[in-house]
Amino acid sequence: MVFSIADSLSLTRAFKVIEFNARFGDPETQVVLARLESPLAPLLYAAATEMLDSVEAPRFSDQCALTVVLASEGYPENPITGREIEGLDSLPDDPHVSIAHAATAWDGSDLLATGGRVMSVIATGPTFATARESAYATLESITLEGSHYRRDIALRVAS
Repeated sequence: MVFSIADSLSLTRAFKVIEFNARFGDPETQVVLARLESPLAPLLYAAATEMLDSVEAPRFSDQCALTVVLASEGYPENPITGREIEGLDSLPDDPHVSIAHAATAWDGSDLLATGGRVMSVIATGPTFATARESAYATLESITLEGSHYRRDIALRVAS
């Protein structure tokens, strides 16, 4: 069905394959959805009903987008779970940043890590440098004992 979307788009556009088999929880999908300007639901419905040729082609912003995954200590082999996640209530006020929870649970009083890939910080901006700065500023505000994240996301393109 992805080919139906591509077929319905103008042939003057250049396509780049990001990844095959990207799921909604994957960072590769999160950056694409962060740039999507047209409504997602009609596209999903059209794909599910084999009617992609009946909907407008998706519209994407020109913004740069990136995702940085916050992982539990021990990830990927043996992630430590049950630790409290703090700082989400005092994140920098940035409308270009969102958090996607992956392995979190609310126990009634605390937010806890329940797996390896705990959450993603998704940031957009006019440049990769701007988006990167926003994402990492947000990550610095989140506390999870023993957690780690890659520090090289978009580093080459932001320099």
